[in-house]
Amino acid sequence: MTFEIWFSVAGIAAMLGWLTLLVSPLIPRWSDRIAGSILPISLSLGYVALVVVPSSSSEGGFGTLAEVIKLFSHEQAALAGWVHFLAFDLFVGAWICRTARAEAISFWLVAPILLLTFMFGPAGLLAFWVVRSGVWVKSARKSAETSEVVP
Repeated sequence: MTFEIWFSVAGIAAMLGWLTLLVSPLIPRWSDRIAGSILPISLSLGYVALVVVPSSSSEGGFGTLAEVIKLFSHEQAALAGWVHFLAFDLFVGAWICRTARAEAISFWLVAPILLLTFMFGPAGLLAFWVVRSGVWVKSARKSAETSEVVP
């Protein structure tokens, strides 16, 4: 299988996972299985295969920015890096959906965060942490108000 085919298959798999997350309120159990386990594990296996199989060039490394640029100038390393992003971002998106559902955070708040996570990974994770913190603060205030004893 050529690297171009690997690239297409990985992209389609990840897109199916993200679409599953977008309909997760309708199929939460399937969403957890598909986008939270099956696809990230499959992408991770592809990543490991790309990293373990020796490439035609072993130039570059992780010590300096110049080495990383040189490393990712090779097709196999660039594809491995891309699959790494796809696997982790999808896993994070599934975690966001699962956590939001468990903590009763509205999917209307989560849906734009999923788009942000899909496009900009860590920015989406950060946005979810901010929303989640706001929900916790609101919940804590509500609990404090209902538990106050009026003389």
